[in-house]
Amino acid sequence: METRSLKLSFFWHMHQPDYRGSDGIMKMPWVFLHAIKDYYEMPWLMSLYPGLKATFNLSASLIEQLRLYSDPLKYDAFLSLWIKYPADLGVSEREWIVKLCTSTQYETMVRPIERYSELYYQETFSDEELIDLEVLFFLAWCGNYLRTQNDRVKALFLKKQGYTQEDKKALLNSLSGFVQEILPFYADLQRKGMISVSTTPYFHPILPLLIDMENGSRANSATKLPENAYSLMEDAREHVVRSIALYESVFGCKPSGFWPAEGAVDEKSIGLYNEFGIKWIATDEAILQRTLQNNSVTSHYKPYKFDGVTIAFRDHGLSDLIGFEYRHMEGIRAGDHFIEALHQIALREKNPHVFVIVDGENAWEFYPNNGLDFFNGLYGALSSASWCKTVTMDEVSLKSKSMLLDHIAPGSWIHGTFDTWVGHPEKNRAWELIFETRRAVEHYSSSNTVSEEIRYHLLASECSDWFWWYGEDHYTEFSFEFDALFREHLIQIYRLMGRDVPSHLWDTIISDAALKPTTSKPHNMISPQIGNPKSPFFEWVGCGVIDERGGFSTMDRIRGPIDIIYYGYDDASLYVAFVGLVTGSRDMQVAVTIQETEQRIILEPKAVRNRLEFSLSREFFDANTSLHLRFELLQEETVIQTMPANGFLVLELDDHFTNDWFI
Repeated sequence: METRSLKLSFFWHMHQPDYRGSDGIMKMPWVFLHAIKDYYEMPWLMSLYPGLKATFNLSASLIEQLRLYSDPLKYDAFLSLWIKYPADLGVSEREWIVKLCTSTQYETMVRPIERYSELYYQETFSDEELIDLEVLFFLAWCGNYLRTQNDRVKALFLKKQGYTQEDKKALLNSLSGFVQEILPFYADLQRKGMISVSTTPYFHPILPLLIDMENGSRANSATKLPENAYSLMEDAREHVVRSIALYESVFGCKPSGFWPAEGAVDEKSIGLYNEFGIKWIATDEAILQRTLQNNSVTSHYKPYKFDGVTIAFRDHGLSDLIGFEYRHMEGIRAGDHFIEALHQIALREKNPHVFVIVDGENAWEFYPNNGLDFFNGLYGALSSASWCKTVTMDEVSLKSKSMLLDHIAPGSWIHGTFDTWVGHPEKNRAWELIFETRRAVEHYSSSNTVSEEIRYHLLASECSDWFWWYGEDHYTEFSFEFDALFREHLIQIYRLMGRDVPSHLWDTIISDAALKPTTSKPHNMISPQIGNPKSPFFEWVGCGVIDERGGFSTMDRIRGPIDIIYYGYDDASLYVAFVGLVTGSRDMQVAVTIQETEQRIILEPKAVRNRLEFSLSREFFDANTSLHLRFELLQEETVIQTMPANGFLVLELDDHFTNDWFI
């Protein structure tokens, strides 16, 4: 059959929450780090392939903070400490520097840099070692553009170790200047028609929940809602207005499109976008399926329109391949796999339009070379596919015919619900504090003028990111810092009003349960009987544990049936048990990939109640004692889950179990 034409719209979403405290200083450095790694690099990589187009979303809070790096030491708390000579740091300051400098993804960012790998697991550092750690931390975060085009970065990579305070100063000066080039670069590419740039409501709020908290239970009837909630439509409107004004100040025109924070939509929020002239938005295919009340795998291959706004519904499967799966493949192979998937759609559908929407910054730290090999494979393959045309979202809204929808189901791009931001007691408590503070402001406003500072902190408290880290569905070692930032906004509101701060605002929202590590290493050898329903589970006592439910950090996906991985070994074999929704499952296989030997072994697991158990002989490991394993759960030869979610299972077979530790 002859291939028909296909349109493809890439949409890369860039966002960081507002890390500024009440003093206007950013408390964490993730804007700076992703700026030197991803924000310039992503459009630059695409620009190397003439004819390719894409859409990039820059959230308003990200834009605001990027502009602050014209004076980095004034506005970034981490940089103001990083630049000091180590001997001048206080004990807690030194500990914080070490905590951040050893938070980098190990396998892909630390391990390739020999000196960084040597220092990474140290517990104490001399001043000279700490300078090396600080410099290598920044170098590890430098993307391929800086590694190949920036003379200072290239020279410091060649130096390898023995860095000086002068090296630090020169590096920071060079990187800060580079950050100032990012927004003009996007503006230039947009003027040339190579990309379109959209934005997001100002502080990245979940607009449907602000407008009507009942949307939480409409999307999932089992979701428990916070008490004393009421509509914050005025705030929702202000988030949109402020974002449009900021965008216009940077790009010289109003935005045509918005990425609703987390793809969260409902009918009232879409009406708000239309009210302010927004032509298009995008979200997940799950929203369309719930709107149409069918699970068709083809209905999302066209743009739609509701209330005058064009809507793109992403292909969830293709998007997740880029976000989570292709990091395990060689670049050219991944590019070919993606093209073949598009080719099959083109053969099957009539003039399809495929929307691939992916987090544009957090995936690449799990890819080798920050995704360079993958993007060269992907963009190279697309450049050779004459039947596939890439188009921007601005072009979609202007030129494409859209199917009309008479209603739309509320939901987000994560599982089609709002459960990531509401329902858990911690998430609900955060909302209740917002509503409580909002009522206090309304009472205050009856006899006082509400200042811009108060409005700023109210809107900032509504950022989706605070709720992301509450509960057990996501994990970060910086959870207390995020919690403190959220509560600080509310505390500052009371101070600005001249009111006593309610005592409960000083208490952390985070429970002890949320602090449990998601991964732990084996404490001793185990030799369980595999597949024996009468075998006591205490045979697994002392095994390693990986909780896949908390394994997602800044990214999320539909996980699959497995919740927990138990694993351990003895002198003869590796033993693994997958625990989850597998009762009654049939025809499942497990593919085990061993990175060191490049083997992919297919096994038939034994089903024991809610567990799938299997063993693997250590003969497959050859003489290796340090191994990196990845598991794929297969059903009818289709991969339904890849584990661990955030990389590899690391095995150290010569471990004598003298210490407990976490990966």
